[in-house]
Amino acid sequence: MEGRTEEFLDLKDYVTSIVDYPKKGIIFRDITTIIQSPQAFCQACDQLVALLQKMKIDVIAAPEARGFIFAAPVAYRLGCGLVPVRKPGKLPRKVITESYDLEYGEDTLCMHEDAIFPGARVLILDDLLATGGTVEAVRKLVEKLHGKVVGYAFVMELSSECAGRKRLETEDIPVFSLIDF
Repeated sequence: MEGRTEEFLDLKDYVTSIVDYPKKGIIFRDITTIIQSPQAFCQACDQLVALLQKMKIDVIAAPEARGFIFAAPVAYRLGCGLVPVRKPGKLPRKVITESYDLEYGEDTLCMHEDAIFPGARVLILDDLLATGGTVEAVRKLVEKLHGKVVGYAFVMELSSECAGRKRLETEDIPVFSLIDF
């Protein structure tokens, strides 16, 4: 299959670090350079599938926008559904909402009110784990619909720069990531 390689890549080499973006003192870890490389993108998706394939997942909940990019091929390979979690005004049917704090403000996420069936085993997948606020909001949305979060998966984690894993690990739900900064 095009893009796949037998060579194992160090995915960290495919992350571009941008100093002082979006503001001074921040190092922005740009994951779009993984997506630009067919080999790196395929390997990231394959590695996520390998980590998750024994978890009996019914659906993946993925926050916009880069979470969608990785969640779609992983959901396809795992044979499960995909629920997009979006910003207000982006979903066409009735939604439930959850607001959460950012480092410099507040944001809100939305999910269709019929996106998750009661008792569904839900994996939350995003491109990046920083503070954990976004995926914590997604977890609350899943729980409002009586789904059960069975894991969190990320392509990249900023463990030395942020404390997202510590925030999530208190919930006794496994946390997986492929790259750690």
